[in-house]
Amino acid sequence: MNQEVQIAAIGKIHGENIEVLPQDLYIPPDALEIYLEAFEGPLDLLLYLIRKHNLDILDIPMAALTIQYMDYVEKMKEIKLELAADYLLMSAVLIEIKSRMLLPKRAAEVDTEQDPRAELVRRLMEYELIKIASEKLTQMPQVGVDLYVANAYFEKITEITYPDVSSDEIFSAWKNILNRAKHFEVHKVARNELSVREHMTMILRKLQKEEFVEFSSLFNVAEDRVQKLVVCFLAILELARERLIKITQQESFSPIYIKLQIN
Repeated sequence: MNQEVQIAAIGKIHGENIEVLPQDLYIPPDALEIYLEAFEGPLDLLLYLIRKHNLDILDIPMAALTIQYMDYVEKMKEIKLELAADYLLMSAVLIEIKSRMLLPKRAAEVDTEQDPRAELVRRLMEYELIKIASEKLTQMPQVGVDLYVANAYFEKITEITYPDVSSDEIFSAWKNILNRAKHFEVHKVARNELSVREHMTMILRKLQKEEFVEFSSLFNVAEDRVQKLVVCFLAILELARERLIKITQQESFSPIYIKLQIN
């Protein structure tokens, strides 16, 4: 009776099982390495060892913790991991604390001497609180990664409308022009032909060059006679009646402006 012996395969190459390693197979010395967990510093490593072995952080067994810490440091050296000076300094601190706890104490020093582990426990508890807070911040949604801020763009064109000017305000401005003209009044006998249409044309030409013209700037009170000022005022009223110009004012008692009427 033939008995079949099954040999477990150690691997596969191109779908075929490999039961025996080739004799000429060369394996580099660094091909297989054990990578330790990444730690952010010696306090992180100590906290990991305390939680892994379920140790009381307020009553740390320094002998066991120091041995475990030194084992990890030696493993880091074996895998050619560059050690920071903080790891080596913590090794010296642990050895010092362990030595102080092993030294015999006098009866008078038992009540007064502080626990050598107190400073290390304080640093570990502060570090643990900061680490927990950092993990919570990392888990929070981040703008640009987990969520995006909603943006809406729209174009809004606002047409500026000015209130209409009442006739009382126009005549009030006209009275101010006359009062100013009296200060420059000179008696001069002359015959001038004044044309309302001509002044209307002059005003329209000026408005074509400037969008807004102040009402008082259309009157040259220092040089023109009252008759000419009256003709200019009539020309403005005629242009407004024919809807060729628009008289506007931003608010009450503010300067009056004239612009071309755009239909």
